[in-house]
Amino acid sequence: MKILVTGGAGFIGSAVVRLAVSRGHQVVNLDALTYAACLDNVAEVADSPLYTFEHADIRDPAALTRIFTTHQPDAVMHLAAESHVDRSIDGPRDFIETNITGTFNMLEAARAYWTRANTPAGFRFHHISTDEVFGSLPNDPAQKFTETTPYDPRSPYSASKAASDHLVRAWHETYGLPVVLTNCSNNYGPYHFPEKLIPVIILNALAGKALPIYGDGSNVRDWLYVEDHADALLLALEKGKPGHSYNIGGENERSNLELVQTLCAILDAKRPKAAGVYADQITFVTDRPGHDARYAIDPSHIRAELGWRPSVTVEEGLERTVDWYLANESWWRPLQARQGVGVRLGIKDTDRA
Repeated sequence: MKILVTGGAGFIGSAVVRLAVSRGHQVVNLDALTYAACLDNVAEVADSPLYTFEHADIRDPAALTRIFTTHQPDAVMHLAAESHVDRSIDGPRDFIETNITGTFNMLEAARAYWTRANTPAGFRFHHISTDEVFGSLPNDPAQKFTETTPYDPRSPYSASKAASDHLVRAWHETYGLPVVLTNCSNNYGPYHFPEKLIPVIILNALAGKALPIYGDGSNVRDWLYVEDHADALLLALEKGKPGHSYNIGGENERSNLELVQTLCAILDAKRPKAAGVYADQITFVTDRPGHDARYAIDPSHIRAELGWRPSVTVEEGLERTVDWYLANESWWRPLQARQGVGVRLGIKDTDRA
């Protein structure tokens, strides 16, 4: 299968690219190489005859038309997106232009290509989204997001992703474009850009800096190891039913404080400090506006229909992640110098440190 992957130099996209090539798929990686992208993420497959890179922006319809015409993919996996909630609060325009308009451009380019190819039955447009479109859950283990949970986005980021989901469904219902949608919980693992919680905690701990936790640390997330997610995404692409949505969760709910404490304990064992423990560096900081209390996915639909479930617990995944960051300073060190990395975003100017 030849797969066009948008955002393939990003965190989740690069995991998909690496896994797809390892399984013998041809992959065309379309990426604009914005601040969070890094071609080192796909270095292990860059020399493969199965891999091609296209430096292009999904906001450029002419570029998309050229890429579809040139490469004639059997399927699309659309991951390109602005994804950092704090950045969306500070500057929502990029999120609207990329996540909404960019998805519209991808749908139109895919529809034109699919139509020219006489609507091949095997073609798929797989749109990868987030559980944040569903809003916030109460602290009740019995309540989880399902594929029928009403949308209730609370941030510019989640609103832009909700809008893109609606566009994809509309192109299926209106034009018959064969689409599959997936909504995932919080990802973590190797190559995670160092502005997100887990890499921030690991790298700040190693540098002797404060370990910032929003509010009182009680916000709960369901954590999904990125390589498990990539496996689920390829499965949904290959076996998912057109027009269907699949929620992909790690079945690993933890509060932010519990997660950071676990990371500190792992680091204590693997890279002990000269004095004290890493948890001594935990600092509670002003919460961000509209911070959702809890996300939790019910993955029973994808488990029952496609037979998928996560392969690691969050403790196992975090240990692998810490090992990877300890062994790959040459990857993360240069990224810390990029604009906005390590700077508190998404708060009022009067709250900035």
